[in-house]
Amino acid sequence: MSEKLPTREQALQILREYNCSEEIIAHCEAVSKLAVKTARALKGKGFNVDIALVEVGALLHDLGRSATHTVHHALIGADLAKKARLPEAVISIIKRHVGGGITADEAESLGWPKDIYMPVTLEEKIVAYADKLIEKADVAPIEVTVEKLRKENKHEAAERVRKLYMEITSLMGDGSCPC
Repeated sequence: MSEKLPTREQALQILREYNCSEEIIAHCEAVSKLAVKTARALKGKGFNVDIALVEVGALLHDLGRSATHTVHHALIGADLAKKARLPEAVISIIKRHVGGGITADEAESLGWPKDIYMPVTLEEKIVAYADKLIEKADVAPIEVTVEKLRKENKHEAAERVRKLYMEITSLMGDGSCPC
């Protein structure tokens, strides 16, 4: 595994090499833009956040959508990232961005290997947060994602997404998204 982060251009090239659609790439770029804004806002509040990691992790978070549009895209994307010899920090962002995180019980019921699928680092949380605020390639209120999860009967995931949103916005101090 390399510990050297790819550049923004290299990350976009990876998405294209794995045949991600232009819609997925546009979504990843929008998530990256919001994630970087969020990371900069938090850095301005004194938090130690790796903005370059946030940018690249957000660009590559949906790499697995080149193969599937199910929740399994997180696991597939992490495997593709390993094969591409991306840094472990990027792999973790990809693996932990879905649904505000996946609990151990949910992972087991999905047939996933034992691992941590909840965002742990600030960078992982920022990418998961930004992803939940982007519908296709546009910023949308958090309620859009929460309501969609509720309609799919994913009440725990909806609550995790709301909790993650509240955590990040409270860290920014003014309770708002830097959209």
